[in-house]
Amino acid sequence: MNWLVPAYPWIKVAHIFSVIAWMAGLFYLPRLFVYHAEAPPGSDQAATFKVMERRLLRGIMNPAMIATYIFGIGLAAVPGTVDWAAGWIWVKLLGVAALTGFHHLLARWRKDFAADRNRRGARFFRFVNEIPTLLLLLIIAMVVAKPF
Repeated sequence: MNWLVPAYPWIKVAHIFSVIAWMAGLFYLPRLFVYHAEAPPGSDQAATFKVMERRLLRGIMNPAMIATYIFGIGLAAVPGTVDWAAGWIWVKLLGVAALTGFHHLLARWRKDFAADRNRRGARFFRFVNEIPTLLLLLIIAMVVAKPF
């Protein structure tokens, strides 16, 4: 894997860009759900939210999540970049797994909205909107501070 060493800065750039795009979607989709939950089912407004939610998930979030994984694995494969005996990397990966689970939960809720089966209110989605922020804080703390 030594051939990856010269590409490391560019892999890192691509990873950071992918993470930013993915996080933007993880922040925005629950916010759309807040507004969608307040819209009357069957209304023009609800139909608009359905289109916006589908496009955001399929056009931005899914590709960005996949790219985040690809470039993250690329970074981890560069010799000497990760001490797999350290605890921080495992906590970081747990945070990434939680973000992935959250992503899939949002996808399931989007399907509920698309089928007019949502049973959750705007307040619920306002609370849910804070989850990616907390996970991102955990991940950044692990990567930058490497506390253990």
